[in-house]
Amino acid sequence: MSTSSPEAVKKLLENMQTDLRSLSMECKKKFPPVKEAAESGIVKIKTIAARNTDILAALKENSSEVVQPFLMGCGTKEPKITQLCLAAIQRLMTHEVVSEAAAGNIINMLWQLMENGLEELKLLQTVLVLLTTNTVVHDEVLSKAIVLCFRLHFTKDTITNNTAAATVRQVVTVVFERMVAEDERFKGMADEPPPVQGNSNRRSVSTLRPSAKDAYMLFQDLCQLVNADAPYWLVGMTEMTRTFGLELLESVLNDFPGVFLQHQEFSFLLKERVCPLVIKLFSPNIKFRQGSSGGSSASPAPVEKPYFPICMRLLRVVSVLIKHFYSLLVTECEIFLSLLVKFLDGEKPQWLRAVAVESVHRLCVQPHLLRSFCQSYDMKQHSTKVFRDIVNALGSFIQSLFIVPNAGNPASTNTPVGGSGSAAQTAAQSGQGLAGVSGVLTTQAAFEYRGTWIPLMTVSVQGSAKATYLEMLDKVEPPSIPEGYAMSVAFSALLDLVRGITSMIEKELAKEEEDAATRDGSEAPASQGNPQEPLAHQVWEEMVNACWCGLLAALSLLLDASTDETATENILKAELTMATLCGRLALVTPRDAFITAICKASLPPHYALTVLSSNAANFSNKTYSIQGQSVQIISPSSESHQQVVAVGQPLTVQPQGTVVLTAKNIQCMRTLLNLAHCHGAVLGTSWQLVLATLQHLVWILGLKPGVGGVLKPGRAVEGPSTVLTTAVMTDLPVISNILSRLFESSQYLDDVSLHHLINALCSLSMEAMEMAYGNNKEPSLFAVAKLLETGLVNMDRIEILWRPLTAHLLEVCQHPNARMREWGAEAVTSLIKAGLSYKHDPPLSQNQRLQLLLLNPLKELSNVLHADIRQKQLECVLQILQSQGDSLGPGWPLVLGVIGAIRNDQGESLIRTAFQCLQLVVTDFLPTMPCTCLQIVVDVAGSFGLQNQELNISLTSIGLLWNISDYFFQRGETITNELEREEVMLEKQALEKGEPLNRPFHPAPPFDCLWLCLYAKLGEMCVDPRPAVRKSAGQTLFSTIAAHGTLLQQPTWHIVVWKVLFHLLDRVRKSSTTADKEKIESGGGNILIHHSRDTAEKQWAETWVLTLAGVARIFNTRRYPLQQLGDFFKAWEVLLDHIQSAALSKNNEVSLAALKSFQEILQIVTPVKDTEKPEALAAMCVPPVLVDALAAAGPGRPLLRSDSLAERLAQRYMNSAQAQPPLPPPPGGAEELDDSALWWSAWNTWYRTGTECTRPPPPGADKPAFIPSQPFLTALVQIFPALYQHVKSGFSMEDLRKLGVILHGAVSVPISSDASPFILPSYTEAVLTSLQEAVLTALDVLQKAICVGPETLQVMYPAIFEQLLLFVEFSCKPPQYGKVETKHVANAKYNQAEWVALNYVPFAERSLEVVVDLYHKTACHKAVINEKVLQNIIKTLRMPLGLKYACPAESTWKLAVSSLLKVLSIGLPVARQHASSGKFDTMWPELAGAFEDFLFTKSMPPDNLSIQEFQKNEAVDVEVVQLISTEILPFANFIPKDFVGQIMAMLNRGSIHSQSSSFTEAEIDIRMREDFSKVCFETLLQFSFSNKVSTPQEGYISRMALSVLLQRAQDVLRRYVEDERLSGRCPLPRQQVTEIIFVLKAVSTLMDSLKKTQPENVDGNTWAQVIALYPTLVECITCSSSEVSSALKEALGPFKDFMQPPVSKVQNGES
Repeated sequence: MSTSSPEAVKKLLENMQTDLRSLSMECKKKFPPVKEAAESGIVKIKTIAARNTDILAALKENSSEVVQPFLMGCGTKEPKITQLCLAAIQRLMTHEVVSEAAAGNIINMLWQLMENGLEELKLLQTVLVLLTTNTVVHDEVLSKAIVLCFRLHFTKDTITNNTAAATVRQVVTVVFERMVAEDERFKGMADEPPPVQGNSNRRSVSTLRPSAKDAYMLFQDLCQLVNADAPYWLVGMTEMTRTFGLELLESVLNDFPGVFLQHQEFSFLLKERVCPLVIKLFSPNIKFRQGSSGGSSASPAPVEKPYFPICMRLLRVVSVLIKHFYSLLVTECEIFLSLLVKFLDGEKPQWLRAVAVESVHRLCVQPHLLRSFCQSYDMKQHSTKVFRDIVNALGSFIQSLFIVPNAGNPASTNTPVGGSGSAAQTAAQSGQGLAGVSGVLTTQAAFEYRGTWIPLMTVSVQGSAKATYLEMLDKVEPPSIPEGYAMSVAFSALLDLVRGITSMIEKELAKEEEDAATRDGSEAPASQGNPQEPLAHQVWEEMVNACWCGLLAALSLLLDASTDETATENILKAELTMATLCGRLALVTPRDAFITAICKASLPPHYALTVLSSNAANFSNKTYSIQGQSVQIISPSSESHQQVVAVGQPLTVQPQGTVVLTAKNIQCMRTLLNLAHCHGAVLGTSWQLVLATLQHLVWILGLKPGVGGVLKPGRAVEGPSTVLTTAVMTDLPVISNILSRLFESSQYLDDVSLHHLINALCSLSMEAMEMAYGNNKEPSLFAVAKLLETGLVNMDRIEILWRPLTAHLLEVCQHPNARMREWGAEAVTSLIKAGLSYKHDPPLSQNQRLQLLLLNPLKELSNVLHADIRQKQLECVLQILQSQGDSLGPGWPLVLGVIGAIRNDQGESLIRTAFQCLQLVVTDFLPTMPCTCLQIVVDVAGSFGLQNQELNISLTSIGLLWNISDYFFQRGETITNELEREEVMLEKQALEKGEPLNRPFHPAPPFDCLWLCLYAKLGEMCVDPRPAVRKSAGQTLFSTIAAHGTLLQQPTWHIVVWKVLFHLLDRVRKSSTTADKEKIESGGGNILIHHSRDTAEKQWAETWVLTLAGVARIFNTRRYPLQQLGDFFKAWEVLLDHIQSAALSKNNEVSLAALKSFQEILQIVTPVKDTEKPEALAAMCVPPVLVDALAAAGPGRPLLRSDSLAERLAQRYMNSAQAQPPLPPPPGGAEELDDSALWWSAWNTWYRTGTECTRPPPPGADKPAFIPSQPFLTALVQIFPALYQHVKSGFSMEDLRKLGVILHGAVSVPISSDASPFILPSYTEAVLTSLQEAVLTALDVLQKAICVGPETLQVMYPAIFEQLLLFVEFSCKPPQYGKVETKHVANAKYNQAEWVALNYVPFAERSLEVVVDLYHKTACHKAVINEKVLQNIIKTLRMPLGLKYACPAESTWKLAVSSLLKVLSIGLPVARQHASSGKFDTMWPELAGAFEDFLFTKSMPPDNLSIQEFQKNEAVDVEVVQLISTEILPFANFIPKDFVGQIMAMLNRGSIHSQSSSFTEAEIDIRMREDFSKVCFETLLQFSFSNKVSTPQEGYISRMALSVLLQRAQDVLRRYVEDERLSGRCPLPRQQVTEIIFVLKAVSTLMDSLKKTQPENVDGNTWAQVIALYPTLVECITCSSSEVSSALKEALGPFKDFMQPPVSKVQNGES
């Protein structure tokens, strides 16, 4: 509850009354005046309480009276009473009821008590209460109170001392607090004008308000006291200590900085009194050198030794001054700081250095202060570089601790022996080795360097400078400093310094960036406030420049010496933050220096890494002078005792085999990774250092790159394998992960930093390449792998780094080391694939430049000769096609170029991969690529066809060309459109440049050029050395032209014919004729080659065949468009020339095929003339050219389809033509004339070929050089009918003669015995060979043509007959082929190379049939009659007829007979008709001879002839005789007499003389021609009895013959009867029975003839002879032979006609 509440007041009154009563009680006996005063006091209080409402105010007013009794009580000096009174006074004070006067009285009373040494503590308490509860005490009273406290401080009693000291402190504080409160009160009012500056009177404090004045006086006196001068205000001071004075000064300065900063008077005190005082007091410390007792020249007095309590307090004051009043005391602070730096000197006592370090630490945690130092001193000219010196001093202090052991520490002797510090120290100094030490102190963190071991203590929390020795205010003697304390403080100070500076600058930088961002750079970032203030950047740079050397020196040393992970971590963190800060401020040298330090620490000691040593050389050899002392940056020691975690191979060439990595190295490596990962943007050129180091570490740890460039733990290949402890094994995945993340984070770098990174990687890679030359050691792939990784994560801006990146990787791809270049290729291809599949913005389809940029390295890879690289490249192409094939667009030429860059010296697998790509392109991507690339596709496919590594690929590529052609065909229109657009552009460009358009086959339209390229490529493959390729290419070429030729325009055909087809034919002919005839051994041991292909010549023959056939087919099917060309006739001649040379080739296959081609071109249909065209077309408005184009398709012309591509194209090209009316068609005659020239040219070719090949060999030759084969000759002859169709209009006798020569020659050619089984029928079969068939067909065609032709042609008939009859003769007299000796087929040995004559019989017989047939048709033709054809036929037939059984084949003579009969049946009537003309006169004798030769042949029938056969043959004879009886004898009067006589003589001979009269046993078997004789006899009789007998001579002949016959019959019959009777039961010989039968038959025949004849024609004598036979016949009845009986029956039968009653004689001589 508050002191003014009614309850409190009431209580106060009560207590006061109680106190007074107690006082009166105590003093009742001894001090009556006091008792009275007390009692009157009670009355007084009661009165006040009764009269006033505000009791407290009233009490205060009367306080002097109220207090009086108590003061009197204190005067008694009785302890009990004094205590009571003091307590009562304190109560009054507490309630603030003491007035100023009363307070003065109280103080006086207290002073007396103090002088009497009574109740000291109570006094102090009372003073304190008095001063703190109110502000009534001022001026002299206040000073007296303060002096009282000071006096009590210096009593003998420690409790009093200490209490007094505390009270003094509190009182001093109260004084200043009052002043602060007073300032607060007056804050709002108008400020009084500030005192005039430069007022030198210290006493002039009139301007100050009361409380301020008190404070001023107090502070001034404190300074006086510390300076050992008399105080102005604190009157009555008896003694004072400096230490206490300094403490009080420090507390005032520290607690009330505002007072000094706001009031000029106080600032003046600070400058004029405090600073000089401090400097003066410092002097012994400055002058003192440890161990030197001599005086200095400056002061003759002996040098005062530094005194710890004062020195330490001075430093505390300095710290406060610097902290709070730096801005006022710039110059003074410079002096303080310089002093501070000096105190760190090694010559100063240990404790002084420790305290100084603690002071420096206090500064280090105040970065803004440090910044001010930098601005005020370091950046001013002619000023001490204070900030730099502080940092350097810290650094050299740390170094000195390592270099100078604590030998000179006087305090070390006081340390108990067991203290760890000195024990360690002595161990270290006595060189017992560090094992002992590390044994004792394994756990303690420490620094250890070159045998000096310094433990590390925890001295303060990070960022706060909690001092130990600066706080030892109670110590008088300098304390002993434990070992390592100074080092630990200095270390903390360093770390805090770095942390403070960096975080401050980073914050300001961030803020500046933020402001810049918000301002959007509208104004300059200069600070507007004060133009003199240096720009923030300059300050920052100056700070860094000032401190980096010292920091780096110290940190490097500590890093090397550190044995504690946390300490190491802190050092690394400091180096890292400094490096980053330098990077951000673009201070390259310090940045690189810090980074180099981290790098060096990451690698094993003395590791030869040039990039680091060269860089370090720039700064490591400088010594920095710190106030004249030189500080060398110590090079790292190698004897640091660290836990080894890895042993590996060095990447550089080291003297020792392996290198060791310690845990600290790994820790540094992680820092390095962290640096690169988080601060890559500021690294710039130092990427080189970082990456080089990482590369070496990665190598030593044995990390190898995997997919996408990520490094994975792998084993080193050679050398003692990498040894890794489990500790590092667990770290490896983490390190590998950070490494990857490091490069992933490159995506956040700006473009410039990214370029630095790429450049660094490239130069690293160059070094790795250099190292990998010439030795097979495994190369370092770090750089390549990381280039890949960096490229992959920066795809969004790949353009800016693509060129340097890929240019370098392409170099790697050419490296001789396989592993190296494999990774180069892996990187390039991965980047290209990733680049193409990345979703760029804008997409690649709209950014062609980027796409080509990405694909370019792929093309460049083609220049690399290493197969493994090309394999990678092609695999990449394949993957690109599979994933991005649809969107390649303008990149196609490039991709195709890569696919097509194959050479024969590459392996199969490369070609196979490339070809896979091509297949994919052709099957899937033709529609998506620009049409301008189609030609490239054709070229590439062609190059695969021509490569000679892999036959199957060549063949398949030809198939691809076929697919491509199909594609052209289907997409013709679109391709044409696109190509024409392109063409227009190209022409425009060419025109601008003034160059001709450079395109193959230029004048042709672009689409046609595409086809021509395709044809040309196929043409090249048609002359490939490999037969299979030639064959396939040939077939494809001609199929394409056949299938898609319709798309070509008219003029293009000219190029196709001359540049493609004939060019190809020439090359093939040349190769074929020069081809090797050596036999090819079976290819590859497992492929058998057929004998028809076992020489190069034979293989080329096949090609020649194909090519010729193909060209001929094109001439056939495309005749119409070709004929439109001006030089068609010339082309035709060339083609025929090719056909002829092929036909005359010595290779059967070629020659035969040539004829086939000849046949083909003869089937060409002459196109319809315009006049005959269907009207429908005209109605459809189809231009005339089109119809012709379609009509050209060959014999079966395609129907017109209005949508056909050919038509659409034609319409397109015709649009111009349709403008004017179509030209009138040429007159029909001209075209036919043109045609006939072609056909006659063909006829001449045929004739030349025929004569060449059928010409028999000259007699001199030993063996025929070459005899054409049967199939060839057959084909040759078969051509004639087709050819003749075209030339018949002008075919002359001369031509016929030529034909005859060739036909005769062809038929005469023998065949080789090894071919005979395939061509010849077995001898017994009567079959024609195909050649013979063909010959007859040719003649047949001719005669049919003559038949329907005009009269003029019929003169050719005889010639045809002549030719055929020649062939008929072959049946008996085979033809000769020169002097070639031929054997009969039956005797030819199959395997000997002899020539075998054909069996000509079937041919001759067929010819004969043709003759008969032809004669049948033409017997009456004038020419036939005039040329004595019939005679010739008969003459020819005489040969087989005469030979009869002697003919080579039995069928021949039979056919001859039947033919003769047929011919005669036609020819005899004609002959009779023209008997008078005499044209047939010569024929009759010929005919008689023929009959004679045949009927009475000289040859004997073969022994094995059966009866049936014999009877058949006899029937033929009978037929001949019947012909005579029907066709000749009845017309005897038209026939020459001689001939008739000859005939009669023959018949006679046949009927009578056919049997010899004497039969011997030997002849029994010879059958008699009974029927023949009978017919002869009948004919003879018939002729005898006919009334047409022209001459008596003939009649006489026959009658004579008749009587002889009858006479003979009589004899025979008689003899038979007789022999029959004699023989009894024994049968008669067969020939005798035959004879009797014949006679009986003759008799019956005669009877028949007599019956039919007119009676007047029969001579009476004959009748008599006939009747005379009768009895003899009857005699024969008894015979036993049944044959005879039946014959007898026939003979007797007719006699009944004679049995008639005799007619009576009529008179007159008539009967």
